[in-house]
Amino acid sequence: MNRTPRQGRSRRPAAAAVLALTAALALGACGGPSSGSTAQEVTASREPNGSPYLGTALSRPFTKPDLVLDDTSGKPFPLRERTAGKPVLLFFGYTSCPDVCPTTMGDIAVAMKKLPPAQRDRVEVVFVSTDPQRDTPKTLRTWLDSFDTRFVGLTGDLGKVKAAARTLGILVEDPVVNKDGSVTSSHGAQVLAFLPSDDKAHVLYLSQSSVDVFAHDLPLLAKGVTP
Repeated sequence: MNRTPRQGRSRRPAAAAVLALTAALALGACGGPSSGSTAQEVTASREPNGSPYLGTALSRPFTKPDLVLDDTSGKPFPLRERTAGKPVLLFFGYTSCPDVCPTTMGDIAVAMKKLPPAQRDRVEVVFVSTDPQRDTPKTLRTWLDSFDTRFVGLTGDLGKVKAAARTLGILVEDPVVNKDGSVTSSHGAQVLAFLPSDDKAHVLYLSQSSVDVFAHDLPLLAKGVTP
């Protein structure tokens, strides 16, 4: 898997007790140019050096969406019910994405392998397809297995997917079939971490988050540490 260069992560000093951080999350097409990209803003705050996480702590946690799709066995998977009380990483993407999606899932998979077995078994990684017409349960299972057989894959009604993503500040657009037959699906590339204590997303990771960032934060997530 080819890796794209990572941007360095810097910490800026702040005089105030709480640092307000606004991340402009541009909606980009995986493997293609962004067409009419829409920037979304997610506001995060933390005390300087106060959060144990390297990911961005959200000032207003997101509630886990009440989303029901099919898992890779073809059975209904109520996201909120099945992952209640579990540490969860949630990502929206599609299997034919040539860059951001496989890189992100690969980084998470490598970081997961660094966890002790007991912690690894606690963390649920959920991938929601933004191209359900082509991402059948079988296709999704085969793709996810190349990263980690424990990863949960969900696919189904795109309207439900778009609505659920919107509640998390993630914009998902309808897939576009290109002239060469390839598919471009434009979607927000952030990963959200939900704590087991309240089933809300408290930490956000941008697409350039490295393996080291996930490897540092996953043990904290597994233990339910609050940012």
